[in-house]
Amino acid sequence: MKVLFLVRHTLYSVYGGDTMQILSTAKYLRQLGTEVDIKLTSEAIDYSRYDLLHIFNAIRPADALGHIKRSGKPYVLSTIFVDFSEYQRLHATGITALLNKTFTTDQMEYIKAVGRWLKNGEAIKSPEYLYWGHRKSVKELAKGAAYLLPNSESEYQRFASHYGINLPYRVVYNGVDMEVFEAGELAGFVKPDAREVLCVSRIEGKKNHLNLIKALNGTDFNLKIIGKPAPNHVKYYEQCRKIAGSNITFENFIPPEQLHDKYKAAKVHVLPSWNETCGLSSLEAAYYYCNLVITDKGDTTEYFGNNAWYCDPGDPASIYEAIVKASEAEPNKLLKEMVQSTYNWQQAASVTLSVYNEVMKNIR
Repeated sequence: MKVLFLVRHTLYSVYGGDTMQILSTAKYLRQLGTEVDIKLTSEAIDYSRYDLLHIFNAIRPADALGHIKRSGKPYVLSTIFVDFSEYQRLHATGITALLNKTFTTDQMEYIKAVGRWLKNGEAIKSPEYLYWGHRKSVKELAKGAAYLLPNSESEYQRFASHYGINLPYRVVYNGVDMEVFEAGELAGFVKPDAREVLCVSRIEGKKNHLNLIKALNGTDFNLKIIGKPAPNHVKYYEQCRKIAGSNITFENFIPPEQLHDKYKAAKVHVLPSWNETCGLSSLEAAYYYCNLVITDKGDTTEYFGNNAWYCDPGDPASIYEAIVKASEAEPNKLLKEMVQSTYNWQQAASVTLSVYNEVMKNIR
């Protein structure tokens, strides 16, 4: 079987959680004997070479609709549907704030797609998108898929409720690259300092670094923030650095395979985002026995259950309280076992391949 991964134009230039999901899933599908090519939606593609298309990001239908029509191939869709409407409503400023008050979430996505076209040259190559609008385009993209592949049950329910659909789906949980992280494992490791707190994430408003900094400024915790600012969030990054106290340090993006020592040194890993599927760095940190503080918004409880400390991203006091509790608790070994058994890319690839096989069986 030969599969085409059809991915956003900025997959490599704007690194995100979906970048890791796509590259890691492809890696382990190849190990299972499936041929996988990754193509940007901006590329010209010879569809005849593929049996099946795998499309990522349901909220970017302008990128995908034309390829579907031209290819005539069956496809599956990884929805990657995260709701940041609360963040946008509470924290948008200027013209963006006015637009958020005036237009629905789907209308705003349409405006952003047109804006990317006009400002960044990300051409809309699917004319259907322009006259259908965003909402209908997402629904058409979803309805044409043989299967939807959300990253959690709660993601599917949120997506289905928002778009009024009821379609075949299979949950494919996000994960950790075990080959990378097993290589950095240290047997019998003990956390050296309960005051060491780590946050690994791209720096942007949705990830809520400002409130995290406010929560820990001037405390006896040492917070290390690792990540680079998103392209349109440099001012936010500068604001974070400006208010950060002496107990808070910043490091630029570090590839996962070089993060072993950072995770080992931290007692707590925190992601107080306005919404998270799970937070890939949270899963990575859990593998090294970091206790997790994570947002209570999104799909996090489905992944971590009672094995994490949850915080309200809008309340620095809530973030601080959760970090204190996590720092005082013993390292959670159960989470590492869950990563090894369920939340890893080998398992994700295995489930994905089973869906591919079912799709191909049904069309023969």
